[in-house]
Amino acid sequence: MSLTFPAREEIARLSARMLLEIKAVDFNAETPFTYASGLKGPTYVDCRRIISFPRVRQTLMDFMAATVMRDAGFEAFDNVAGGETAGIPFAAMVAERLGLPMTYVRKKPKGYGRNARIEGVMSEGQRVLLVEDLTTDGGSKLSFVDAIRDTGATCGHTAVIFYYGIFPETTQRLADHGVMLHHLCTWWDVLAEARAQASFDERTLAEVETFLTDPRAWQAANA
Repeated sequence: MSLTFPAREEIARLSARMLLEIKAVDFNAETPFTYASGLKGPTYVDCRRIISFPRVRQTLMDFMAATVMRDAGFEAFDNVAGGETAGIPFAAMVAERLGLPMTYVRKKPKGYGRNARIEGVMSEGQRVLLVEDLTTDGGSKLSFVDAIRDTGATCGHTAVIFYYGIFPETTQRLADHGVMLHHLCTWWDVLAEARAQASFDERTLAEVETFLTDPRAWQAANA
């Protein structure tokens, strides 16, 4: 394992640049995207694209491992768990870098056999790092954390590549559940890098900034 520890600001800038370069993020002010919640917005992110770009995935996973060790500690974990499905490949790569066992957590019991939510070996008392691709408001993380804790293991940290960073209640929601969030970049980092790279026209970037500043108001006005 050979990792470097760039400044947080440099990790955020480079992570945003890589997401833009592989077209994992998109802005569209004319035809907003419809999210899983049914709400609309001019921004879209698809971190699943990362696995198809070897240099980008290697660098981002190095950044994630370095961020977790810097923020949580070098001997803070015994197991790395990925959330089904997007978190699984990233958990495997982070576990490899940290030299730890890897498991994954199903969204719900599979309905037959052991009816398990945890796949792999997770033991009582293990300190588990939950790895996912991204988080919006933190909601989906809580179910995964509870499934991990049901085994008798502990889970006080989750790491993601991308954190929306526009819903102020997210980190408090996780904190109230005893979970600390670690991330590489946010929409604000992507917007700044998109401006620096002139990746989109200024009108689109201005509309995205309006959305990021008050997403609820933007969605109400564009319902």
